Amino acid sequence: MNPVTIRCVITDDEPLAAKGIMGYAARTGFLEVVAVCEDAVQLNTVLKQQPVDLLLLDIEMPYISGIEFLKNYPQPPKVIFTTAYERYAMQGFELDVLDYLLKPISFERFLKAANKAYDYFAAQQTSVSPYFFIRSDKKLEKVQYQDILFVEALENYVAVYTTDRKILTHATLKSVVEMLPAQQFIQPHKSYVVNIQHIGAIEGNILHVASFQVPMSKYQKEEVLEKIVNNRLLRK
Repeated sequence: MNPVTIRCVITDDEPLAAKGIMGYAARTGFLEVVAVCEDAVQLNTVLKQQPVDLLLLDIEMPYISGIEFLKNYPQPPKVIFTTAYERYAMQGFELDVLDYLLKPISFERFLKAANKAYDYFAAQQTSVSPYFFIRSDKKLEKVQYQDILFVEALENYVAVYTTDRKILTHATLKSVVEMLPAQQFIQPHKSYVVNIQHIGAIEGNILHVASFQVPMSKYQKEEVLEKIVNNRLLRK
């Protein structure tokens, strides 16, 4: 795999905060800062002028917030929120951001988020088929990764739930997991693997996936929430 260079834009109305993030980015070796903006209006202009992979985006800014900008910009780059306010964490989750950093941001925490971004873009760079085949009832069924809601282990069988059907196959959960893109799926329980894109809500130890409820093991909960959105931001 070729090394990944991530073109990013820092947007923050606090000059010292922007300078600190720029210094952190330079230390990673793979984040290339192509612009620094004071607000979302400047960011909007930059995005129309050059390709950008990642936004390091503050939330509370003049004119328009980072959240409102992200909601209204068509096909925005991936985002890591950098903010002093914890209360926006759930909205960040709903907007599918890569991570959510609370100021003051330590370099250790920033590097963790940056590595998450690196893994995401490295996976995008890798040429992987968007589907695989499952043997069921003496035939092979083609399944698109994006259509999978979750996978459930059932003794000697595995049930693959998709957006339009349920497929039973004689296999182990482990063998199915090995075929799935790791950045897209999580294992919240020893008997389940879930497509992150289809998680609609988290309620206690339950993941709401379309019309289904998938249990989340207390031993896996922290790891699962960390992969979806920074775990400590969701605690009451």
